[in-house]
Amino acid sequence: MGQKMGRRDRLIKEERHDAYQEKGKLPEPTVCRECGAVYIEGRWSWWEATAKSHAIVCPACQRIKDKFPAGYLEIKGAFFDSHREEIENLIHNIEKKEKTEHPMERIMAISAAEGHTLITTTGIHLARRLGDALKHAYQGELDFTYSDAAKIIRLTWNRA
Repeated sequence: MGQKMGRRDRLIKEERHDAYQEKGKLPEPTVCRECGAVYIEGRWSWWEATAKSHAIVCPACQRIKDKFPAGYLEIKGAFFDSHREEIENLIHNIEKKEKTEHPMERIMAISAAEGHTLITTTGIHLARRLGDALKHAYQGELDFTYSDAAKIIRLTWNRA
């Protein structure tokens, strides 16, 4: 009979490109020569490196060197100005806990400017957790946009 034609109306999925994601399995164990994180059993952790460890710069340290954040959290509003120390303590406590469990999730910088503060992170998950924690603890408004193709998240938390 007739030849079957493939569907032409399918969306072509764009291949995701993340320059900071490993291109394959790393030799185990691999240690980051910058921070000391160890890649073993398929993930990065804070294990003790051995003398036979392969050495590279981990994705988080490479992002820091390149000054190329994956997460941006902008904090705005009069409430932040009057509760700055308390909010910064919350942010540092969340980062400490997250970094202990997930070495690739770190704060890169906290930059204060007129009327707002910008926090940049090495991973999208930490930025999102920080934004969610601010919303949960202090209410206010949390907006975010996520770019799947670029693997970047931008959040804004605001409370007047």
